[in-house]
Amino acid sequence: MALSPSLSRPEAPRTETARSTEKGGPAAEVPQARPESQPSAPATEETTGEAARRPRPRGRAPRRPSGRERHDEKITVYVSAEELMDLEHARLVLRGEHGLAVDRGRVVREAIAVVLADLEQRGEASILVRRLRGR
Repeated sequence: MALSPSLSRPEAPRTETARSTEKGGPAAEVPQARPESQPSAPATEETTGEAARRPRPRGRAPRRPSGRERHDEKITVYVSAEELMDLEHARLVLRGEHGLAVDRGRVVREAIAVVLADLEQRGEASILVRRLRGR
């Protein structure tokens, strides 16, 4: 059942982003508050940083950094359903059997690095050349 406009939830405050550059570097998005007709919410414990200073509840291990990195370049690669399942299986094996919690992108980047290093080192005898030639 659809809500009528009078029963819908109020929208959260929106922010706009402005592009800025520093010393000729890449553009970065800088959030800027959009003027709203509603007054801003009062500062709460979560917004003032008090929550970050409180000790974590017992029984929960502190979160470790994931090791994820931001990448500036992107390519799109199309894979078959079977290849995608193989990639996901490899990710789950890395997590379950080897304790490595990585995403599929990280697995792909590492695989590319290994294959390119092999090509650089072994040239004609590399696994990449042999597979692309069908041997």
